[in-house]
Amino acid sequence: MSTTSRTRSKTRLSRSLGIALTPKAARYLEKRPYGPGQHGRTKRKSDSDYAVRLREKQRLRAQYGIREKQLVIAFKEARRQDGLTGENLVELLEMRLDALVLRAGFARTTAQARQLVVHRHILVDGKIVDRPSFRVKPGQLIHVKERSEGLEPFQVAAAGGHAEVLPNVPGYLEVELDKLQARLVRRPKRAEVPVTCEVQLVVEYYAAR
Repeated sequence: MSTTSRTRSKTRLSRSLGIALTPKAARYLEKRPYGPGQHGRTKRKSDSDYAVRLREKQRLRAQYGIREKQLVIAFKEARRQDGLTGENLVELLEMRLDALVLRAGFARTTAQARQLVVHRHILVDGKIVDRPSFRVKPGQLIHVKERSEGLEPFQVAAAGGHAEVLPNVPGYLEVELDKLQARLVRRPKRAEVPVTCEVQLVVEYYAAR
């Protein structure tokens, strides 16, 4: 898929789900705050409970850019842990390496963060990790490989080039952007995670299956 086609796809999905998945999609949503297609402007009939839960699950998946199987695995783990399953789910997803690379400001989008990891530019405690789903533990240091620091995407990031399109750095991360490094200081709390999702609806979706 070409870059243009991928951008259009993300924009269309953003309009369908009612959330901005990329900075460009955010601009489109400002201009067209309704769903895609010829019926996008018309008032939608009331969705069924199932449709509402399904859409919320899709919103969560889309924001982390993960496959259904990955979300199911995370949900099952969240259910086994103490506390509220929905909050546990978001907290577990937030500790993915690609999610934290994005939160730290090293990348502009989730897709770019994943690409940086897969292309072996990111280290955790000094070791290359090329799995976006890698679970970072509190205390671990995420940083850019020294040989990669001079590349344009990282120079832009180090200069704060993504600050306008990203949320503020959350409290569970300590970031030294000029050094292209960040440390997960503790487990994220759901209230701090900049993700739009009614997590209880996601729990209800899976509980009903």
